[in-house]
Amino acid sequence: MTGAVTDPRLPLAGAGHGGRAILRSTLTSPYGRKVRMAISVLGLTERIEVIPADTRDESDSLRQQNPLGKIPCLMTAGETYYDSRVILEYLDTLAGGGRLIPRTGPDRFRCLTQSCLADGVTDAALLMVYEGRFREAHQASEVWLDHQRGKIDRGLTALAALPPDPRVTDAASISLACSLGYLDWRQPVTWRDRWPALVDWLAAFDAAEPAHAETERPR
Repeated sequence: MTGAVTDPRLPLAGAGHGGRAILRSTLTSPYGRKVRMAISVLGLTERIEVIPADTRDESDSLRQQNPLGKIPCLMTAGETYYDSRVILEYLDTLAGGGRLIPRTGPDRFRCLTQSCLADGVTDAALLMVYEGRFREAHQASEVWLDHQRGKIDRGLTALAALPPDPRVTDAASISLACSLGYLDWRQPVTWRDRWPALVDWLAAFDAAEPAHAETERPR
């Protein structure tokens, strides 16, 4: 699905090649994938250049672009936007609005809430991964890991009970797809046996949205 930019009040230009906007991210970040998927869905691929960032490198200019040193980070027309939820809303507004996030009413807030819930599952999964990455085995806290597992369990249970429509590519479905993709990759928990409804949901979303396969991390 593609669409022309229709809101002239929000420019999309920057310091990249050919005057394109710049997205600082990696091809493995689940949050960066959210933005890359949105870019594809909205037909903005040719207008945004993805430049890799290393969040652990103190010399990476990312730390000047985003004081938190986090990705994704979008630079356009002298402005810098982060995090992924803000960038998705910016891109959606840029493309006329209502494509990724409903404009008004309960549907808007339902979409945003589901998106935040899926992101919260990803946050918890990341914290579990980081516990193993940044601590020695004897330093890892099982109490902390169990705390994060609880968030993932409750989040996936809620999403399985009331998932977004897999035939509609919006902020909620993008966020959930990227969260499940990260769980498949890093495997902080085993989710496919416990939530078969989400396995079916992800297959349906993949079949309906080509950008899901297009933004898959490199093998």
